[in-house]
Parts: sequence; structure tokens; C-alpha cells
Amino acid sequence: MKMKRKLVMLSAAAALSLFSGAALQAAESSFTDLGNIEGKEKIEALKEQGFIKGVSSDKFLPDQEMTAAQGVQLISNAMELSLANTDFPEGPEAEGTFEHVKDGQWYTDAFLATYYNGVEIPVAIEPGQDLTREEFTFYLMQAMEKKGQLPMINIVPKEISDEAEINPLFQGAIQRSLALDINTLNGEGGFAPKQPITRAEAAVMTYNAVSFLQSLKSGTPVQ
Repeated sequence: MKMKRKLVMLSAAAALSLFSGAALQAAESSFTDLGNIEGKEKIEALKEQGFIKGVSSDKFLPDQEMTAAQGVQLISNAMELSLANTDFPEGPEAEGTFEHVKDGQWYTDAFLATYYNGVEIPVAIEPGQDLTREEFTFYLMQAMEKKGQLPMINIVPKEISDEAEINPLFQGAIQRSLALDINTLNGEGGFAPKQPITRAEAAVMTYNAVSFLQSLKSGTPVQ
């Protein structure tokens, strides 16, 4: 008999978690280390909604590079991915799906939920590795598009000064992220695809993605 297994997102230790699995709740205080970080209002807005966490109640470490475990947890929680409506004979196991993701870790359910919701996460991914800007964009855009059941769109590709450095596998997702204002190019018109993404950059992109989906639902254009 098949068992329906509902994944419950495990709350990570504060230093490893970005998003809380709890419902909306008021934040205790603002982050004190955002300074002049671009997009700080978006990061604070996520915290105020109870979605995002820092390494403590008032520290976010915005410039810290994001690991695969943190990034996948962020995407899974923000897009509310789970296996609630998926049947498995015995329930999926991380160690039977991935090469380096272990069962029973704070990030295990996030990897499984994201993978089995159709996001193309490599089975050889290592939870502790840093995610690049192109990798995070690729995972986030897939999750957003599947969550929102977005149709394929025709876009006019933007010129990217360092396009030659982009992995062809990620190129379409990057162009769509630019067209939908999930992402932006830097001052030189580049994307810096191989640069590790920071916690701040990932949070801002995720805020933009969530806002885009909310705008579709409400019929209100994203500002």
C-alpha cells in the first residue's frame, strides 16, 4: 500500500537557516548589519513577514556566501515546496536520491521537496558548497515557474557583457530572470555568473520572485 508522506520543513540552527518554517509572525527586531546593502528593505520585509532568519535575531551576515544547503532551504520554504501530494511506496530518502545529501539533516527535506517538485538539482550536489549566481538563479527560476505554473514566454534577450562565462544550461533561466525583474545586471552590464552568491543577493532575488507570484495572484503589477 502506498503511503502519502508530507514533508515538514526542519528548522535549521540559526547560523544555517534563512527562512522559518512557521506561519507569518512579527519579527523581534531589525537586522543591524545591513548598513547600505542594496535591497535591505526587501530583506527586512521578509523578516517582518516571518519568512527569513539571520544568524541571530539582529545579525544577517549579508555578505556571507550562501551554501547549497542554505539556498535550497531558502527556495523550498519561500515557494512552499513539499511532497504532500506525491505518493511514494516507502517515502523518498535523500541517500537514495543524492550522492552527498544525508538523511536526518536540517536541510534534508528541503532538498527532497525541491528535487521532487521538478527543480533540476544535480544528484552530486554537496550541501556545503557555495552556490554561484547562475546556479541559484537556475534553481529559483525553475521553482518559481513551477509554483506559479507559468507558461513559456517569448523574450528579447538582454545583452550580457560576460555572457561567454555563463553555462549554457543556465542561460535561459538567467534571461527570464532579467526579463521578469527577478535579477539585474551589474554596473558593467555583466551577470558575474561564476561568482558565489551572497545571502543578501539571494534574499533579494527570492523577495522579487515571491512578489512576482503574488502580483499574478492579485492581478497587481509588481512595483
